[in-house]
Amino acid sequence: MELWIALAIGLTVAVIASVAIIAWAWRTLLLPQQHRLDALRQKLDEERSKVERIQREAEEKLKDAEAKLRDANLLVREELQRERDRLEREYRERREELLRWERRLSQREEQIDRRISQLEEREQAIKKEEQRIQAMVKEAEELRRKAQEELERIANLTPEQARQIVLEKVEEELQAEIARRVYEAEEQIKQEAEERAKKIIVTAMQRCALEVASEMTVATVSLPSEEMKGRVIGREGRNIRTFELLTGVDLIVDDTPEAVVISCFDPIRREIARMALEMLIADGRIHPARIEEVVEKARQEMEQRILQAGQEAARASGVDNLPEGLLKLLGRLKFRTSYGQNVLDHSVEVSHLAGMMADELKVKSKIARRAGLLHDIGKALDHHIEGSHIEIGVEILRRYGESDEVIHAVAAHHGDIQPQSVEAVLVLIADALSASRPGARRESFEAYIRRLEQLENIAKSFSGVDKAYVIQAGREVRVIVKPDQVDDIMASKLAKDIAAKIQQETQFPGQIKVTVIRETRVVEYAR
Repeated sequence: MELWIALAIGLTVAVIASVAIIAWAWRTLLLPQQHRLDALRQKLDEERSKVERIQREAEEKLKDAEAKLRDANLLVREELQRERDRLEREYRERREELLRWERRLSQREEQIDRRISQLEEREQAIKKEEQRIQAMVKEAEELRRKAQEELERIANLTPEQARQIVLEKVEEELQAEIARRVYEAEEQIKQEAEERAKKIIVTAMQRCALEVASEMTVATVSLPSEEMKGRVIGREGRNIRTFELLTGVDLIVDDTPEAVVISCFDPIRREIARMALEMLIADGRIHPARIEEVVEKARQEMEQRILQAGQEAARASGVDNLPEGLLKLLGRLKFRTSYGQNVLDHSVEVSHLAGMMADELKVKSKIARRAGLLHDIGKALDHHIEGSHIEIGVEILRRYGESDEVIHAVAAHHGDIQPQSVEAVLVLIADALSASRPGARRESFEAYIRRLEQLENIAKSFSGVDKAYVIQAGREVRVIVKPDQVDDIMASKLAKDIAAKIQQETQFPGQIKVTVIRETRVVEYAR
C-alpha cells in the first residue's frame, strides 16, 4: 500500500515536473516564436496592403498614360493632317503658278508669231512698193521720152505756134486737176463736217455728270464683348497666329472698344478674313482646327460671291456672252477701290454712259458697253502682276478672245494711245465723266486744288517755260515754252525732266501726261 502511495506521489511529482517543464518551454521557446509569427503575419498583411495600393496606383497611372497616349496620337494625327493639307495647298498653288507661267509663255510665243507675220507682211508690202516705184520710174522715163519727141517736133514750129500748143495742153491738164481738187475738197469738207458734228454732240454730253456713291471696303469687325478679344487671341496667342497664317492678314487687337481691325493690302484676302472672323465670333468655338475649317469655308463662299457680283454687273450693263473667267475677274472689282470709289460700280456706270452716247450717235453701242464694262479689268490683278492696269487688262482680254475693237477701246481709255474709233473715244469720255468729276474721288477739294497747283508750279520752275496748265482733272500737264529759248531738241528733254520731277516730288493715281508745245507766230499789219 505504501508502495502504491509512493508510486502515486512519484507519478504526481513527475506529472507536475513535466507540466512545469512544458510551461517553462512554452514561455521560453514557443511563446516568442508565436509572437514573431504574429508579427510576421501583421507585416505580411501590411506588405500585402502596400502591394495592393501600389498595384491600384500603377493601374491608375497606366490608365492615365493610355489616355495621354490616345490624346497624343490624336494630336499627332491632326498635326499630320494639317501638314498634309498645307502641302497639298502649296502643291496646288505651285501648280497654278506653273500653269500661269505656261500660259504667259504661250502668249509670248503667240505675240512673237504675230510679230513675225507682221514683219513678213511688211516685207511683202515693201517689195510691192519697190515694184510700184520701178514702174513709176519706167513711166517717167517714157513720159520724158515723149516730151523730148514733142519738143523736137515743136522745135520746127514758129514761137507763136509752139506757145499756142503748150497753152492748150496746160489748159487741158489744169481743168482736169481743178475738177479733181474740187471733188476732193468737197469730200473732205463733208467728212470734216460729220466729224465736227459728232464732236460737238460728244462735247455736249460730256458736260452732263451724274451722281455716284463712293464706297470703301470696311476692315473693322465688331465684337459682342471685350471678353471675345481674349478668345480671338487665344492661349499664348495661338489663335491669332493661326488666323493670320491662314488668311495672310494682320489682325490688330488694340484698345478700340469691342472692335478688331483687319489690315491687308489685298482686298480679297481682307474680305475673306472679315467673313471668317465674323463666322468664328458667331459660332463661339475659336481654336486652330476650327479656324482652319472656317477660313476654307469663307474662301469657297468668297468665290461664289465674286462670280455672282460679276454676273450681276454684266446683267446690269446689258453685256452678255462673257466667259466665266472674265466674270470672276469682274467680280473681284467689287472689293477693289480707287480713292474711295468702288471700281465695279464705276465700270458699270462707264458702260451705261458709253452705251447711251453710242445710241445717240448711231454707232456700235454693244461694243461701247462691253468695252466700258471691261475697261478697268486689269485692276483685278494689278496687285499680283507687274505693269499698269491697262497693259494687264489688254493681255487678259486677248487671252479670252475679245474683239480688236473692245481691246483697242480698253487700251486707249486713258489716252496712252490715240483712239482710232468713235467707241474708243466714248469709253474715254465716259471714264472721265465717272472718275474725274468732283465727288467721285474721296479727296478734299482743297487737297485737290493744292495738288493741281503743285503740278503747275513744278512745270513753271523750269527755264524757258512761258505757261503751264493742268487739264483733265490732273491727268495731263500742258506746257507752252518760249520758242526763242527752247528748240525742238530741248523741248523733248524738257518734257522728260518735268515728268521725272513730278514723279519724284508728288504722289498721284494712275499716270500724268506731260505735253510740251513750241510754236512760232509772226504777225504783220497791212496799212
